[in-house]
Amino acid sequence: MAERTPQNLANHTRLDPPFHFFVLPVLAITWIVSVFFAVRHPGFLHIWIVIFNTALIVAVSRTRQYALKVQDRIIRLEERLRLAMLLPDSGRPQIAKLTEDQLIGLRFASDEELPALVERTLSASLAGADIKKSIKNWRPDYWRV
Repeated sequence: MAERTPQNLANHTRLDPPFHFFVLPVLAITWIVSVFFAVRHPGFLHIWIVIFNTALIVAVSRTRQYALKVQDRIIRLEERLRLAMLLPDSGRPQIAKLTEDQLIGLRFASDEELPALVERTLSASLAGADIKKSIKNWRPDYWRV
């Protein structure tokens, strides 16, 4: 099995090659070609093909968005559970004050630096991107969609 590249702020975003480099370009090219034919040869069939291709692009995009939204919900749950285990009793009420964006950013923080980073996040109202930039010891997430 090939070794995974250690994850960090610079490389943590994930592209899915079949989706991003095949499905999306094929759909985009097909839509452009269908619009071209509808303009050059107006008629019910060509206009319907444009409408159908538009619906297909919307359906594929929404399906991807739904998967990402479910992933975000799971991350929120996982991080709340992890915070409940790692924060001292006095810090647990603060978990409810964290936003979805902050919880998603905190998922990359190591267990050791998480309590201090939560405190800093709440006191400075850090956004998810700022939280990720503040992480010293990156905790990889290779399971995301």
